[in-house]
Amino acid sequence: MHLSSRTRNTFCGGEELTYAFNVPCKDNKKLEKIVGLVNKDVKLQTFWKCSNVMAIDRMGYTDHGPIHVKIVANSALKLLRILVSKGVVPSVVKDYNLSVEDAEVIVVLASIFHDLGMAMGREGHEEHSLLLAFGFLQRYLHSIYTEEESAMILSEVLQAMLAHQPEQQVLTIEAGVVRIADSLDMEQGRARIPFEAGKVDIHSISALSIEKVEIFEGKEKPIIIKIKMSNSAGIFQIDELLKAKIQNSGLEKYIHVTAEIKGEKERKIIERFEL
Repeated sequence: MHLSSRTRNTFCGGEELTYAFNVPCKDNKKLEKIVGLVNKDVKLQTFWKCSNVMAIDRMGYTDHGPIHVKIVANSALKLLRILVSKGVVPSVVKDYNLSVEDAEVIVVLASIFHDLGMAMGREGHEEHSLLLAFGFLQRYLHSIYTEEESAMILSEVLQAMLAHQPEQQVLTIEAGVVRIADSLDMEQGRARIPFEAGKVDIHSISALSIEKVEIFEGKEKPIIIKIKMSNSAGIFQIDELLKAKIQNSGLEKYIHVTAEIKGEKERKIIERFEL
């Protein structure tokens, strides 16, 4: 996921290293504390490694480890902040009278843990992620929140984690944000649709066709997601994955997606595709 220069600045969580987890915390001290805990947690980072051993080495899937969760967390945070700036009220604010800062904590934590169950395998990994994440979440939240607040936020994080797959029901703004952010990690072969390495088919060709994914603040709709492709086969990723994630996310009316083919060598089958 491409991050603008504004997003690259003022990251919390220490210097931006290859596998360090960091997001732009701004003035959110709770989020800054969470990022610090994550970067010191050897057990969590080992589970991320296990997720990638299972996903990449054993199953031939794409990355589900530290790079993926970092991309998802940054995308989710940007989506949420744009929505809030346009007057959309996060569910944890509306239903529990908590703060926007707490909503940011929720989407980042859900992004961090949503694929942890891949360490056990792909089938049922959403539920397995809940199982593996529970202890981490309790420990992190209890270091910041009261017992009551911790329980509220824990329930919201678990809903956002569970709902990141299209077949699950999205019940909060935060869950919708995480679901869509998960699908945006598709640049330059980082497709969320599994494909067999070395096999030439629509899955592999479409995955390699996505050059750049960018999130912008829009005018007619709050969010514009702009996708640049080198080949029209990239439409498969957008139509099969991103479209499914946006539908029933609860955020459909806030998002406009455009995809354009960049490059003169390919015979342009289409010039533009919109959702």
